[in-house]
Amino acid sequence: MFPSSLPTPRLPASGSIPALRWGIIGPGWIADHFARALRQQTSQQLVAVSSRSQQKGQAFAEKWDILRVFTDVDQMLALPDLDAVYIATPHNHHYPDGLKVLKAGKHTLIEKPLALNAREATELQQLAQQQGVLCMEAMWCDFTPKYAVLRQLLADGVLGDLHTLIADHGEFFTPDHRIFNQALAGGPMLDLGSYLIGLSVNVGGAPENIVAHGQPAPGGVNGQASMLLTHGNGMHSVLNTTLFSNTPGGAVIAGRDATIVMDGQFYAPGAFTLTSSQGGKVLRWEEPLNRYAQLSYEAEHFAWCVGQGLTDSPVRPLATSLLTLSVMDEVRRQIGVVFNEER
Repeated sequence: MFPSSLPTPRLPASGSIPALRWGIIGPGWIADHFARALRQQTSQQLVAVSSRSQQKGQAFAEKWDILRVFTDVDQMLALPDLDAVYIATPHNHHYPDGLKVLKAGKHTLIEKPLALNAREATELQQLAQQQGVLCMEAMWCDFTPKYAVLRQLLADGVLGDLHTLIADHGEFFTPDHRIFNQALAGGPMLDLGSYLIGLSVNVGGAPENIVAHGQPAPGGVNGQASMLLTHGNGMHSVLNTTLFSNTPGGAVIAGRDATIVMDGQFYAPGAFTLTSSQGGKVLRWEEPLNRYAQLSYEAEHFAWCVGQGLTDSPVRPLATSLLTLSVMDEVRRQIGVVFNEER
């Protein structure tokens, strides 16, 4: 039945979120957004940063009022007053850095992708279980109010039988961008493609069949990929990602009873429209386009999990991260993309 109003986002109560003491590995672009969100939107504490460059680490620490700077990550991990670590290094460092943090017994938030492939991710999952600590992928969109509402609409069966998911994510990048760097596991799959496949498996579950075609880019990386995923519930996901052009970046989730149209970029803060298949009923979700300020939600959810004694996130469990990487592994196999660390 079509609802009379959109559900309210289900988010942790502020009183149930402990203030963790955080360290950051890799003070780059996304870590800067993360630090700003923590400082301005949460009660979480930034206590240490580790960088291969003393100068870069010091500048980051001064900007965000962080007292301790390390160039040796093991020294930072030896701090007794460190509860959690956010890993924001390049993609091919997520796995080795994650192993270090987990072996040190710290709760670990790893920027997406969790690892280069499902094999590496499985090792991180197993180590986290052995250590009894929380390990979570920072797929930030999953923790936002918009996605919390979408999950409720899907769980309530508002769309009816699901048939079609269409999504694209294309951005123009200059040739000197790290996304074209083969040595840094470049290409769209681990970046832009994560959002596409993440949405697809969250809505439709594991695909039973995958067909993918790719187009190479200069520098030895993939530049564009198009995918058709067929899910067990009969839903088809039609996905495209490209590094060559800016695309609308919207998404459609279409069911027998209703359709959700998500404005571009679908994974970021923004609007979506829920429209009934009959009768023309429409509900609209609107929110501020405050993009990276909403990184605060993943940090607070992570802290809430720690406060609840959870070692896996109920919103983005590691099983979902592994499924996303498994799908990307198969896409890469079909389009012939092998990362240097896999050779």
